[in-house]
Amino acid sequence: MFEWAKPAHCTGDLIWAWSSAGNVPSGAVHGGRDADGGTIYVGRATHNGDVLPAKVCPNHGCAFVCWNGEEITKLEYEVLVSEHTAWKDAEGGDVPSEAIQIGQTRDGEPLYVGRTLIEGTLTIGKVHPSHGVLYVPYEGKEENFSNYEVLILL
Repeated sequence: MFEWAKPAHCTGDLIWAWSSAGNVPSGAVHGGRDADGGTIYVGRATHNGDVLPAKVCPNHGCAFVCWNGEEITKLEYEVLVSEHTAWKDAEGGDVPSEAIQIGQTRDGEPLYVGRTLIEGTLTIGKVHPSHGVLYVPYEGKEENFSNYEVLILL
């Protein structure tokens, strides 16, 4: 799968752990809180040649990605494990220099994980810089937001 070279000014470490069926390893990065109260973790999964940020939801037994207007269920995915992350405000497709590149489109465009509030849930999705938004998989659809937080490496 896609490998990211961290910026020289970031000293923290991270690893990706393969998982499935809603399982998450110890030390998984928390991304938010689902409508059912369950924790959402930061993950990534492949779909149609893209490596996409994924919201891993143990209470649902899967991860979700968004692509082409839809929320798509993934039973196999990778989970981000790190003690050196934080969230930083961003907007309009911008990402800070410390942003963790989670994946990329099949054409090579970098993708990042972001999060925002939607209907009382703190939900993660993909920041697609050329589109200028954060896309969030939510209730079967792909919702978009121009203001969001981006996951960074410390």
